[in-house]
Amino acid sequence: MTITKIDIYNLKIPLAKPYWVSYALFEHANNTVIRIHTNTGIYGIGEGCPGTRVTGDTQETNFEMAKLLAKTLIGKNPLAIEERMRDIHLLLDYNTTVKSAFDIALYDLLAKQAELPLYALLGGENRTLYTDYTIGIDEPQVMKKEALEYIQKGYPALKVKLGTNKKDDVERIRIIREAIGDDIPIRIDANQGWDVNTAIQTLRELEKYDIQYCEEPVACWDNKGLKRVRDNSIIPIMADESVHDHHDAFRLADMGACDFFNIKLAKSSGIHTALKINAIGEGAGIKCVVGCMDETRLSLTAAAHLVSARPNIAFADLDSHLFLSEDPVEGGMIEKNGTITLPDTPGHGADIPQEKLNNYESITITE
Repeated sequence: MTITKIDIYNLKIPLAKPYWVSYALFEHANNTVIRIHTNTGIYGIGEGCPGTRVTGDTQETNFEMAKLLAKTLIGKNPLAIEERMRDIHLLLDYNTTVKSAFDIALYDLLAKQAELPLYALLGGENRTLYTDYTIGIDEPQVMKKEALEYIQKGYPALKVKLGTNKKDDVERIRIIREAIGDDIPIRIDANQGWDVNTAIQTLRELEKYDIQYCEEPVACWDNKGLKRVRDNSIIPIMADESVHDHHDAFRLADMGACDFFNIKLAKSSGIHTALKINAIGEGAGIKCVVGCMDETRLSLTAAAHLVSARPNIAFADLDSHLFLSEDPVEGGMIEKNGTITLPDTPGHGADIPQEKLNNYESITITE
């Protein structure tokens, strides 16, 4: 089997629910979709979502880099994923988002050729999964209302964005916790918004609200600071923006800097590296979470297969589709009130119909 052509699409989808995190307002999903065709008629499809402050890329740079990667892969065997990802990494450093789109397409294609659902190809079984619901930074009463709405729908946990200042962040959690009661897990994400001292002080104030874990409390480059926060907090600490690949995971595990790794496919260059991060976590006694940027159900489905295949991945944060103004995806995972069900069809099972792809900027690379 050889790769004959590769389609590249720029998806632009407004968010129905724009949201704030500590450093930015998010209003659009500007994603890249890759479709890899072969001489057998089988194709694989993948998607990547840039987070400029996290991955350092944009939709425009991803579109251009995708052209280079496509030219490198034409004529090669797509089933040899180890070699194809080596080709991709040797051609480009960084650029993890566009790499993830190619990676997901390659795994989709391999699973289709094997006539297996992706979770089975990865050696796992089809588990029922549960995602939390994410609440962006807003006025406390607005966040409380949103929290109650989604808990009443049946979502099993909330992820609350913080990272402003101690007083306001503690007040946000106080109001939410008092509104939803003590039985619903609250996970918080500061998105690097605090310095070390503020993180330690804020987390101490939040201890009484039974926080399940805190994501990336300090700047992603400050690994020693992350360890200081962990050493001074009874709330478990999760590395997110500071863990992009297995090298980061190994360093953080060796330092004892965190309790959890947050794996995002757009951050890890896809499934191939995500598996390495999880393996390091498992060896070090560190559980993992698989999260998301602003992907459609296409990338979310691939991520859910990864969660299903690896028991060391303890939590899923796969709710970005809820914020999009449209859902262009056919098939794929079904999410209802926090419960995720995966398809048993070969591949990851998600696709975007051609008539919808025709609405987006595109190019096809054949040589």
